[in-house]
Amino acid sequence: MAILPSLQQLRFLCALAEQCHFGRAAESCAVTQSTLSGGIKELEARLGITLFERSHRHVILTPLGKEIATRAQRLLVEAEELVGLARNAHEPLSGPLRFGVIPTVGPYVLPSLLSHLGTARPKLKLYVREAPTAVLLDRLAGGALDILLVAIPYDLGDVEAMEIAEDPIVVAMPRNHPLGQHKAVSRDDLAREQLLLIEDGHCLRSHSLQACRIVDPGRNEVFQATSLRSLVQMVAAELGITLMPRIAVDSELTSSRNVVTRRLSPEEPYRTLVLAWRPTSSRGAEFRMLGNLIRECLTGPKKAFVPDRDTAALPAR
Repeated sequence: MAILPSLQQLRFLCALAEQCHFGRAAESCAVTQSTLSGGIKELEARLGITLFERSHRHVILTPLGKEIATRAQRLLVEAEELVGLARNAHEPLSGPLRFGVIPTVGPYVLPSLLSHLGTARPKLKLYVREAPTAVLLDRLAGGALDILLVAIPYDLGDVEAMEIAEDPIVVAMPRNHPLGQHKAVSRDDLAREQLLLIEDGHCLRSHSLQACRIVDPGRNEVFQATSLRSLVQMVAAELGITLMPRIAVDSELTSSRNVVTRRLSPEEPYRTLVLAWRPTSSRGAEFRMLGNLIRECLTGPKKAFVPDRDTAALPAR
């Protein structure tokens, strides 16, 4: 009977396939480079094939090695699911959980969530990865992440999802802007203003454009930022107005006395925050428990969704 590869060897294979560098792969596995190299050589001997082409400068997967690495990743995910299923049958939401979140949600949810989980689920160890939605979905599918907190509308593909909360899109403007005299801003008002938006690649950009039915943003768009903080700073400098999620208002406007927000009319457009995981995961019930805890953080006494920010709530100059 053939000796099967160990899970450790498969983990070394997947790490080296991702990093294409022995040093970085060993570091990601928390082992020495010689240990990882030895494990790969033993795996190749057991399988009777060459998984990697090696030179002094490069480590490249062979075509067969690539296929085996893909299958190995699936096996590792299944093994982790098996252990998680057994552990969480005794105590849900305990042990490690690899949690992905998008940059336009994480900074405004994680502080209260981590504090809440520390009290409600002290044995849960949350490992957070912040990245754009597309990157998170790839890592979820590959087994590098267990669960995601993202926002729709966005094509999430083949996932199980739980809606958490609606996050309205609001208009942020300088405090002396003429539109600040109104309780709400119309889409026609937006069309006449210099618009500052987050750069391509962030789902918030498409959420804002869809919510406000802006077909050609280039017509009045004057600036693209890499973060919400940059956008708020540009608005504070009176270079235009922007669209932002209400969940971010309290955090981002705390240090700016010169920015106020108004809701959009006649409808209040919004994005929806969702929790997403692999449909094959055995931890669906546990993840829904986590979703309910996140809801508590967003709707509790110190809720993240705040009213329109006005000059009356800001300190005088």
